[in-house]
Amino acid sequence: MSTILWEPAAERVAWEPITAFQRQVEQRYGRPLPNYGALYRWSIENPEIFWNEVWDFCGVKAAERGAVTLADRDRMPGARWFPEARLNFAENCLGRRDDADAIVFRGEDRIARRLSWAELYAQVSRVVQALRAAGIRPGDRVAGYLPNVPEAVIAALGATVVGAIWSSCSPDFGVDGVVERFGQIAPRVLFTADGYVYNGRVYSALDKLAGLRSRLASVEHLVVIPYVEPEAPGGLGAAVSWDRFLGPFVPGEIGFEPFPFNHPLYILYSSGTTGVPKCIVHGAGSVLLQHLKEQRLHTGIVPGDRVFYFTTCGWMMWNWLVSGLASGATLLLYDGSPLWPGPAALFDYAEAERVTMFGTSAKYLDSIAKAGLSPIRTHRLEHLRTICSTGSPLAPEGFDYVYAHIKRDVCLSSISGGTELISCFVPGNPALPVRRGELQCRGLGMAVEVWNEEGRAVRGEKGELVCTAPFPTQPLCFWNDPGDAKYRAAYFERFPGVWCHGDFAELTEHDGMIIYGRSDATLNPGGVRIGTAELYRQVEQLDEVVESLAAGQNWGSDVRVVLFVRLREGLALDEALKDKIRSQIRRSLTPRHVPAKIIQVPDLPRTRNGKLMELAVRNLINGQLVVNREAAVNSEVLDFFTAIPELQA
Repeated sequence: MSTILWEPAAERVAWEPITAFQRQVEQRYGRPLPNYGALYRWSIENPEIFWNEVWDFCGVKAAERGAVTLADRDRMPGARWFPEARLNFAENCLGRRDDADAIVFRGEDRIARRLSWAELYAQVSRVVQALRAAGIRPGDRVAGYLPNVPEAVIAALGATVVGAIWSSCSPDFGVDGVVERFGQIAPRVLFTADGYVYNGRVYSALDKLAGLRSRLASVEHLVVIPYVEPEAPGGLGAAVSWDRFLGPFVPGEIGFEPFPFNHPLYILYSSGTTGVPKCIVHGAGSVLLQHLKEQRLHTGIVPGDRVFYFTTCGWMMWNWLVSGLASGATLLLYDGSPLWPGPAALFDYAEAERVTMFGTSAKYLDSIAKAGLSPIRTHRLEHLRTICSTGSPLAPEGFDYVYAHIKRDVCLSSISGGTELISCFVPGNPALPVRRGELQCRGLGMAVEVWNEEGRAVRGEKGELVCTAPFPTQPLCFWNDPGDAKYRAAYFERFPGVWCHGDFAELTEHDGMIIYGRSDATLNPGGVRIGTAELYRQVEQLDEVVESLAAGQNWGSDVRVVLFVRLREGLALDEALKDKIRSQIRRSLTPRHVPAKIIQVPDLPRTRNGKLMELAVRNLINGQLVVNREAAVNSEVLDFFTAIPELQA
């Protein structure tokens, strides 16, 4: 059994919103729910009652809910939640108009700003007026090519007020990457910035904006936010500055038009590592309801909390963070490198702003651990209750690091979900213990199981993570996908009528979850399935190894495991170090896990969300092309994998 690293005090359990929700359900339905497992099973057995209870408990604002909760319930995909309901997403996010902080912003060590709830409402009201004056109608697309600045949140909320569909990506994307995304959805308005900052350096976006203007013919209004320069730039044709776009309009009351529950809200994108990115459409009511459930129940966010997540505008966690406004939380935004001007940058920010929830990635935690950072000794984090980690599986050693070097009394929630559901299948729970190396629980209302190759539910065995019943944040559709052909192929081809997520996972004896990596990147030497995260955990414990990536190379009539390692600066991979790596893997795992080849690389390719591009590397070492190099934040690294002599023997 996994070691318990933290248990909530009885006082905290009693205080947590999920406990109040559990008591509400018990009182209303006369059913004892003695623990989370009982509550989870009730939510799966009674999905329509459950989601209505979430609606009530979280105080969703709507013009009407309707009598029908779930239509076409036997269709997956195709089930429709709350088909008669009408609401406005932004109205739920703008419920306060006082002088308390709504948004706090840091742009590395260069820029600091804050907006009150009253100022946020006023700014959104001006954007709404400007968009309506520009002729933007429900269903039109409004896009943001932006750093994680307050204007991104303001513009997104303004678009949703008028029923437009918001889509965004971060400014480090090249022109091709932006066109591959926005070119598919044809936005009428594009909000941009004049540049961005990273590692203390200013990057101008003017050349890229000129290229975008010429290649996105649908854009009628290009609005430029002066971020790195005090004045809006000229020379961009019909582009206007943010101030000029909003200039004719004064703050006023916002007319929140109610739209259907499943009215499109966001378009997000798959990583595009194996082709043109898929455009994933999510509905307004479903995003709101699911995010409220995750934030209030699974993360314990209450009004007045100060919530931080390190993210760009191109990752679904940005959309999740925006929904924090509907939970009454202050959003702490950060743009730039999390390690500038030093590895303590984010904890300096967390201490100064009294953060209550700190969200980040497993990769970030690993990097600050290797940098020797110990905030428990250097920072006051008395307000911090919850740390969330996602993006990739958090290794057991990452759990150890948090409790030894960040804070002992904190709920560490390693969570797992995806862009495809803009939420989590496996969230946290501040009323449950934290076990080393495990995700705490399956999400309420999400019928999550682990299936073996025969399609049978298993426990204590590795298999495919699936969801066997409809849930609200299934995509409405993929953009330009006639008959939902790509959508069905992506998630329902393996097990018809069941969502197959593509994660290699294990459901533990106490209903926790272990994620071993993507199942499409799972290694299969000699017919034995090996999750890549298992290898990374062992290899990256070695001081010499900064990070690693494993891929399967077709060899003879089998597949052999190739392990690529990036070493500490100045080190070279010799036979002694190779033997040390092999011994570590053999001792901690099995002889079958030992790679056939270990190769040193200068860097590893990763997406802009920080995820290793395992499939791209696998394709390259097997002589296949990588179609969309723009998916990589460091695309030049891909060239290294196209001609490695060691792979020919």
